[in-house]
Amino acid sequence: MKWQRSGILLLGPGWLLLAQALPLPGLMPAMTGVVLWMLTWWVTTVVPIGVTALLPMVLYPLLGIASLAETTANYAHPIIYLFFGGFVIGLAIQKWNLHRRIALQILRLSGAGLRRVVLGAMAATFLLSMWISNTSTTVMMLPIGLSIVQLLEGQFAPATAQKLATALLLGIAYSANVGGMATLIGTPPNLVLASLMEDHGGFSFDFTSWLLLALPLALILFGIIYLLLTRFFFPLGRERSEELKRLLEAQLRKLGRLQAGEKRVLLVLSTTATLWIFRRPLQEVLPILSPLSDPLIAVSAAIALFIISTPSKEGRRPLLQWPDMKELPWGILLLFGGGLSLADGLERSQIVKEVGHWISAGHYPHLFLVILLITAFSLLLTEVMSNVALVSVFIPVALVIAPQLQLPTAQLSVPLTLAASCAFMFPISTPPNAVVYSSQHISMRQMAGVGFLLNLLAIGAIALYTWWFV
Repeated sequence: MKWQRSGILLLGPGWLLLAQALPLPGLMPAMTGVVLWMLTWWVTTVVPIGVTALLPMVLYPLLGIASLAETTANYAHPIIYLFFGGFVIGLAIQKWNLHRRIALQILRLSGAGLRRVVLGAMAATFLLSMWISNTSTTVMMLPIGLSIVQLLEGQFAPATAQKLATALLLGIAYSANVGGMATLIGTPPNLVLASLMEDHGGFSFDFTSWLLLALPLALILFGIIYLLLTRFFFPLGRERSEELKRLLEAQLRKLGRLQAGEKRVLLVLSTTATLWIFRRPLQEVLPILSPLSDPLIAVSAAIALFIISTPSKEGRRPLLQWPDMKELPWGILLLFGGGLSLADGLERSQIVKEVGHWISAGHYPHLFLVILLITAFSLLLTEVMSNVALVSVFIPVALVIAPQLQLPTAQLSVPLTLAASCAFMFPISTPPNAVVYSSQHISMRQMAGVGFLLNLLAIGAIALYTWWFV
């Protein structure tokens, strides 16, 4: 094992040295080597993923890709503070056992069957993700999912409990990803597409038109994910716990009525969710709220949890105290900073633009093949770069090449945008993936294996759907 680890450690910089020999212009060889190095260490977890995420801080300045100041700016991106605030809210939910109460109620509604439990958790995540940030939704649902796992793991064999845990948590992450596709506000790439289409003089998407277009596809993908997780990858039979109902009632009685601390955490949580959902309408009515953003709301909620106090046996105390922060997954924050740095480097090196030009210059026997390639290109590339950056760079290219191929502009830009929300393979691919990976119930190998097949199915489903219906 020692030699195996040493070999993997050396393989990372070996990719960088090998890439330098590639006949590519500018920064492309260096950036190719960095991508292969980071992916090798991330997939094998030869070092902690948060440590791998720090590599751009060292490599970018040395290779001339970006200065240290430009690189470190990615680790202070506003989305990371949305992560941070969401994680702090999650800590408060867990500290005051609110997540356990919610989990028990979800189980009561879902029924005693394990498949129904997974379906209930996935459906709740999907619906929330249509209206609020995918990241925020996953951060809210993760403690609930973990509580469900803890509640049921003693009722079944260890192998069944492990399958349930993996299917449930991956289902939460993937449901958050596809749920955001369904509405314009569900995920940023949708809004990027709508604005660029309007600027280009193409079809102008409003909320209703996008919902009618994207919701059926999102539901199709949701169904595929549920069936594959519970019937193929982690098959759950018709196991039921005959004692589950009595157990749930007993656990709810044990929790008793909502305590003061739970009520205050629930108030912060509901206020935060309301502001996330209705921020834009509120800003239109009250211009004074124009500076509001999702990260600002998240950080404000985190601060509030350290200010608001609640009665206790020792007197009044804040809902959260600094020692509680030791449970925060700091490595995931570094991971997302590393992912943003990777996206920045890919843009600086012109790799993504060159690939886009290569696609537009090709000759294809059927126009459906163009849509299929665009979809595959977007989905696979978003595994290693920001979906917002991806659509921002490539939608203008799609808007230009579509008329040249005698296709409606939406027929290339829409699948490109939808596919950018379907990265299922790596923790760095999307924030929901990173959030559930932080639970330590899922290995990198499991996520990559499941995600690879889901990627292939999503490519086919998105391409066929947009070819027929856009």
